[in-house]
Amino acid sequence: MSALLTDLYQLTMAAGYWCAGKTSEVATFELFVRRLPPNRNFILAAGLDQALEYLLNVRFTEEEILYLKGLPQFHRVPEGFFDALRAFRFTGDVFAAREGTPLFPGEPILTLRAPLLEAQIPETFLLATIGFQTLIATKAARIVDAAGGRSVVEFGTRRAHSPDAGVYAGRAAFIGGCTGTSNTLTGMRYGIPVFGTAAHSWVQSFPTELEAYQRLQDLLGPATTYLIDTYDTLEGARRAVSLGKPMWGVRLDSGNLVELARAVRTILDDAGHNDAKIMATGDLNEYKILELVATGAPIDVYGVGTELATSSDAPSHGAVYKLVELDANGSRRFTAKISPDKSTVPGAKQIFRYPGHDIVGRASECFLQGCEAMLRPVMLGGEIVGHRPSASEARQYARESLDRLPKKYRSLFECDPPYRIEHSAELIQLTEEFRRSER
Repeated sequence: MSALLTDLYQLTMAAGYWCAGKTSEVATFELFVRRLPPNRNFILAAGLDQALEYLLNVRFTEEEILYLKGLPQFHRVPEGFFDALRAFRFTGDVFAAREGTPLFPGEPILTLRAPLLEAQIPETFLLATIGFQTLIATKAARIVDAAGGRSVVEFGTRRAHSPDAGVYAGRAAFIGGCTGTSNTLTGMRYGIPVFGTAAHSWVQSFPTELEAYQRLQDLLGPATTYLIDTYDTLEGARRAVSLGKPMWGVRLDSGNLVELARAVRTILDDAGHNDAKIMATGDLNEYKILELVATGAPIDVYGVGTELATSSDAPSHGAVYKLVELDANGSRRFTAKISPDKSTVPGAKQIFRYPGHDIVGRASECFLQGCEAMLRPVMLGGEIVGHRPSASEARQYARESLDRLPKKYRSLFECDPPYRIEHSAELIQLTEEFRRSER
């Protein structure tokens, strides 16, 4: 894991901390979302596993240090700083919500406590990996809810913002509730089911549609899924059923999906293929799927690509990584921003979840009656502690957690009032004292 996968200012600040003799100070940062994207009532935490992998393995190579030394911003930096980079390892503590946890604005997804250099340098990577996967997992949860129990498969790698983004989008979408992904690397790396049919180019490469279907069936047997809209969709369905079994089903990728699905269902059933599935694809999103489900269209599986892998209606959210405490020379100093629209709350925090509402309190507080503390230790002293859940376990936890969330907050539209979040009396007192001291 290259430590250069960061913004330059993380490294110039690190050099400044070293030159100022602040390397022994211990910082506490919190990663959270300031506000929800449009029409979202929650976010679904994801990306923690990749964040931990990064913290375990982040290093500076000699080649990378030589590159930094050649930059004009580092010409005045003493050699001792570069020796510190050679020895750089993450030795701190991380507390985090489990992947698959629904969270709300201002609630920490992750809290990191480490010596100042070790806490500052990871900011960019943590925001990127947790921010992106949380965004896609949230989008997937919305789409899966709209599908009303029908399967949703993530098909978006070809439209993702990079091949790597496609891999992580497939993982996050699975945590959000998708049945699987089209990305085979995602499938191998994270144990996620993979799905795929044949493209229109397969059909077009043969002299006749029927021969293309026969060759596909010979190859795939019971896994055969015919793409039937290359020429005439209903005629394509008739040709597919003429080959008999085995087949998994057919895919519709264009046209009036409601009318075509009904007509194709009749063709399949009349030919004795009652168990064959109909998959629909083609620029789908949660709103289009909601409309299709409402019509009663006999669609069994939805494949969603661009809209899911890019969260195209809300391609970013206000994830931030903010310093909330600093321990130096045996004393603790609380920190926060108090500027308009971007103010933060001082002090390390804990989320105490009750049925239907949360209390955000200080990390040192303890609420014993009827609540769950959502932030748990996942790294101590630079080492992972406890069980590291798989993507399948995170997916199951997400499903259970979303089922416990009041249904109105799973709406595809913004709820008013939003989910109730309160600050504890101790946190309110700390915030007021901090603001008075700053004034």
